Parts: sequence; structure tokens; C-alpha cells
Amino acid sequence: MGMHNIKKNFFSTMKGFLFNLPMLLSVILLSGLFTQFVSAQSLLLLFSGQPVYDTFIGTISGGLSVGQPFVSYIIGGEMLAGGVSHYAVTAFILSWVTLGVLQLPYEYALFGKRFTLLRNLLAFVFTLLVAFATVQSINLLCS
Repeated sequence: MGMHNIKKNFFSTMKGFLFNLPMLLSVILLSGLFTQFVSAQSLLLLFSGQPVYDTFIGTISGGLSVGQPFVSYIIGGEMLAGGVSHYAVTAFILSWVTLGVLQLPYEYALFGKRFTLLRNLLAFVFTLLVAFATVQSINLLCS
């Protein structure tokens, strides 16, 4: 690989990075704002104790939440301590990691509408299914 190719690839990469930088910064700023206004205590108010409803609400709230994945474990622990069902907490943690509503515009810009919508739809459906399967498996193993 010649020096000309390295330069060409470097400038191409920088151009792509600079093109995506405003969208990336907006996602980071929205994430910061979200974490300032939504707490684990406010999430506790959303749940009713019904497995189907709680799983659905856990999936939605996790998908709307943003931050580092390890934070979802801390919030999930607080939710369990607050009496939220395992269904809801499992769905919350799964969707926190796999869904990203705030990142949708950025993902759309990078990968296109079809891929973004299909990936998020599948992630939503499989989060619900995996949450139910996980809790049922735990219940079978612990009984």
C-alpha cells in the first residue's frame, strides 16, 4: 500500500467522521440530558406487577434510556429492590443494550431506513421473548 493510498484513506475517513460528528454529538448531549431527568425511582412508578404489562413497559423504558450498559445493571438492581418483577427488569436491561430510540437518527444516517427499522423491530420483539424465556427458565431451575 503506497503513501498515496494511505493519505487518500485517511482523508476519506476524516471526511466521514466530520460528516457524522454533529449527529454523534447530539446523541451524546441528549443522553446526558436524559440521565439528568430520569431516575431509577421515577422508573419504579411505571410498573404494575402484571408480567405482560411490566415486560412491555420494561422494554419501552429500557429502549428510551441511554447510558453505559453497566448502569442498566445498577438501575435493574434498584428496580428489583423496589419490588419490580423480574420480567420488567430483564426486559429493561435487554432493551437498554439492544434498542436505542435516541440513537435512531444517527443509526438511520449511517445504515439507512430499512436496516434501522428492521433491526430495532427485531430487537424489540426478541427482547420481549427473551425476557419471558429467561424468567421462566429461572423459575424452572429455582423451583
